[in-house]
Amino acid sequence: MQSQDVAPRPAPSPSDLAVDVEQAEAALVEHYPRLVRIAYLVLPPSLGRNRRVVTAHALTQRALPRGRTQAPAIPARSTGRDGDPGYAFVRLQVLRTALEAGLPLKRTALPKRSQLPPLLPQVWGLRLFPRSGGADELALDQRLSALSGPARAAYVLRGLEKLPDGDVCKVLTAAGCEEPQEALQEADDLPEQYALLDSPEFDPCSLHARPTDLMRRRQHTKAALAAAAAVAVCGVLLGLPGGGWGPDGAAAPAYAQNPAAEAALDPAKLLRVAPTAWEAAARSDFSVWPARGDLTGDKALLHRALAVWARPGESVQVSATPGTPSGGPSGPPQLLYAGTVDSARVVLLYDGLRIARYAEPTNSTKGAALDFARVDGADRSEASALVLDRADGNVRYLTAPWVTQAAERDLLKPGTGTTALALTDGVTAPLASPAAQPGDCTSWKVLQLTDPTGTRLSTDLGELIPAHLTTGLPGATREVLGRQALHTWAPYACSLASMRSAGVRTVNAWAYGRQPLPDGSGSADWLCTRADTWRGGGTRVLAQFHTPGGTYGAVAAKAENVPTCGPKDPHVLAGVLWKSEAGNWFLLAAGSQGTSSVGTTGEVSASAPGSLLAVRTKQGVRAELKGTLEDGRPISGLR
Repeated sequence: MQSQDVAPRPAPSPSDLAVDVEQAEAALVEHYPRLVRIAYLVLPPSLGRNRRVVTAHALTQRALPRGRTQAPAIPARSTGRDGDPGYAFVRLQVLRTALEAGLPLKRTALPKRSQLPPLLPQVWGLRLFPRSGGADELALDQRLSALSGPARAAYVLRGLEKLPDGDVCKVLTAAGCEEPQEALQEADDLPEQYALLDSPEFDPCSLHARPTDLMRRRQHTKAALAAAAAVAVCGVLLGLPGGGWGPDGAAAPAYAQNPAAEAALDPAKLLRVAPTAWEAAARSDFSVWPARGDLTGDKALLHRALAVWARPGESVQVSATPGTPSGGPSGPPQLLYAGTVDSARVVLLYDGLRIARYAEPTNSTKGAALDFARVDGADRSEASALVLDRADGNVRYLTAPWVTQAAERDLLKPGTGTTALALTDGVTAPLASPAAQPGDCTSWKVLQLTDPTGTRLSTDLGELIPAHLTTGLPGATREVLGRQALHTWAPYACSLASMRSAGVRTVNAWAYGRQPLPDGSGSADWLCTRADTWRGGGTRVLAQFHTPGGTYGAVAAKAENVPTCGPKDPHVLAGVLWKSEAGNWFLLAAGSQGTSSVGTTGEVSASAPGSLLAVRTKQGVRAELKGTLEDGRPISGLR
């Protein structure tokens, strides 16, 4: 018998396989969480998280065939689902309906079922949404929302289903996508953070529940009968000519995408200034700072910073100086810095009104912090430095591009000179921060910056912007330079501690009087310190008294939100009870230049011509100060 070669019989292709209801149901039940996750990721985020969850479940539950049907010629290559035509079929149905749900409604055609709110499932009185993830998941969700539906589907099939591009094209084509290659190219713009697709942020089966608006629901219940009666009237009114408006007027739907808001979250649209722009600019503020740092090209970091600014999560530590709004940017902000500082990645952004500082640990995105500070109207001296990082009681600054030298100085010790600080791409070496100094005030380190126009002193008061220190007559202040100016500030440096975290812009120290002491032990100095803020309100004024040989000045009086000791009212009058070395008590008072007389009322009644008053009294007495200026105007004592 002669042998013959027999060709092997080909294996059945997926298109030859038929899927019945039982097989599809088994695949749907077994892989239900994954199918719902696919639907949730592909659905347009503009639906809102609650409707997106409910719709994902509805589309998945409607994916069963009505009878026996052909399985698509598409392999299911994910682990545990190889060769299962039932899974391939229901996955295709879920993708098709999820893509349909994202299509815009047309006036000329009836909407498809997937484009309408689902009838089932429904949960009355509750809002459902997945658990929040970290900054990476938030950033990925923002990026996915900017893609088209087919591109989101391509990214999910690549990352969650592990399909090669050829099979992704087949699935998209079978799901009704006309240009699958363009969808793949659009998905290529996103970084391959596929592991994040398995995170709780995108799990519509593990949900948080919150109530709907309870007060509004109660009001709606009470108004139901009235609404029913009004239907007939509304029907008549709708027939009248002319248009009408809803309660929100021309506002977009609650979850509509706003182009300006989306542009503000795009790292590619961040404003970047040329390194030499400040040299020819008419302004000398933060708007002419160039972008610096070793991470200015890290789009993922910049996107996280922008996303957290617009929508900080519950784990983000947010702080803002008084009077500073903490909402998201209205448009693309300006990038000032993005780099690694000590053990953190730091991003500094500027939107014309505020500085926003985003910081995260170098080894994770957990523990992120977001700080805001107002800087509107900053001039050259106030826009010379920003706090970049604080660690171990030290502070690092990012300096303006026009700064040529940086140094630290102890304000309490005017005769000790300065210590140079290294500058690396505008970043200073660390210096001790007085804002973190506990206990007794034994030193007060300040930042000294030099540029072609001069030298200035600033101090850290626990905020992003160091306060600019000046001295001299209100309205004609000058920089703290030279021996006399430094010695004027020295006894009063520690009083700056009372101005921490108040949004202080500048602090001026004005020595307005010198008074001989009645016991012949020398002369005491009177000084007024005024702290002005970025927001205008919250001004703090201190009248201080310093006796010969004393290390620190004593606060004699203080006030808030008064024009005293400022450009609008360059006058001050204050008094103090003082005990001489012989044990005698005196009421001492001093007014600024231009005071023609000083007097007291109350438990002490006395007066004297000129700007000084010294009256012997006893401990604990109370008196009211009043004075008269040379132009005849009255002046009250600062309290």
